Amino acid sequence: MSSKIKNIIIFMVIGVSLILIYVFLIKKAPEENNLISSNSSSFDPMFSTSDTPNGDSFAVSQDFLSVLLGVKNIRLDDSIFSNKAFINLHDSSILLTSPGGEGRINPFAPIGSDQIIKLSDTVEKEKEIEKEMP
Repeated sequence: MSSKIKNIIIFMVIGVSLILIYVFLIKKAPEENNLISSNSSSFDPMFSTSDTPNGDSFAVSQDFLSVLLGVKNIRLDDSIFSNKAFINLHDSSILLTSPGGEGRINPFAPIGSDQIIKLSDTVEKEKEIEKEMP
């Protein structure tokens, strides 16, 4: 290849790599719209903190109460529910079943004190119990 073509290829690779670095590392993602909005409301206490013997705890409770009352003003943007991506969602939950052989007989017993029960012993005991029953 001629040196002119090599230079063009090198500059193209450098240019593409700089563009990719800008797109993936430097450029900030666009800010998404908030799905919730809140109207701030001020809370007027009926009496001041100087009237109470424990003013600090009263001020904290008033702040908490004003935040709690502000929760009533939250409005959800319900346009997400009419979005095609949301409508195409489907329930893909799976049913978890336990085979029944997990765990210890007594999980609180000291380690090493568990009795090992053979399956053949339990089957024989069940047969004996069935014979005794009328």
